[in-house]
Amino acid sequence: MSIYSFLDWFFIAFHSTIILFNLFGWFWKRTRKANLVLLLLTGGSWFILGIWKGIGYCPLTDWHFDVLKKLGVENLPYSYIKYFIDRIFGWDMTEKAAETFTAIFYFLALFCSSVVNIRSRSKKNIK
Repeated sequence: MSIYSFLDWFFIAFHSTIILFNLFGWFWKRTRKANLVLLLLTGGSWFILGIWKGIGYCPLTDWHFDVLKKLGVENLPYSYIKYFIDRIFGWDMTEKAAETFTAIFYFLALFCSSVVNIRSRSKKNIK
């Protein structure tokens, strides 16, 4: 196995873990603050770095796609979610569907994380 093959699988596992934590990390009391921080960092990457790199920019996607290019993979989509779903599930999701799906679930997770973090903080202040 080449270093690039290893890095490809590393990025799939690592990026998927981050996505899952962004989506569900707010659920557990112990991980709520970290989840909110990671969601805000993700949003910062998408919307602040995105000013220069394109809205939705993610350094992990950029690095992973650099690895895939070294492995000879061509015609990579802009969206990591599209790439992931196409690769793992064999679906041919459209770019628009992937962007819509990603935005809906990101903002839903951000809302849930914000609500539970505010409630947790309010309960601490009441005690």
